[in-house]
Amino acid sequence: MISQAPDTLAKSRYAACIEACYDCAAACDFCAAACLREDNVAHMAKCIALDMDCADMCRLAAAAMARESAHVGYLCELCARICEACAQECKAHEHAHCQECARACQRCAELCREMAAA
Repeated sequence: MISQAPDTLAKSRYAACIEACYDCAAACDFCAAACLREDNVAHMAKCIALDMDCADMCRLAAAAMARESAHVGYLCELCARICEACAQECKAHEHAHCQECARACQRCAELCREMAAA
């Protein structure tokens, strides 16, 4: 039996997680760009790399959820792990953009974990 797909993305069971993933990707993109403008860019290298990995993974997870991929659980679990690593790194920096990114990553990780467990 083929499951009935929602008639809009907003009605999808993934809607909140997709939104969190896109919000997180944008926060990570902003954070990476802001880190590149900091005085000690070398000190921010790990943060920038994690921001880029996290943004890419969030977009991939959101796309998989939007198309209701059979691999959503695995992708959301991986997304949660990368978001958690990025949040931990960003929390270590005092910059407002890092703190904002950490919050977006934590929210995304929480929702992705819920999706992975579903």
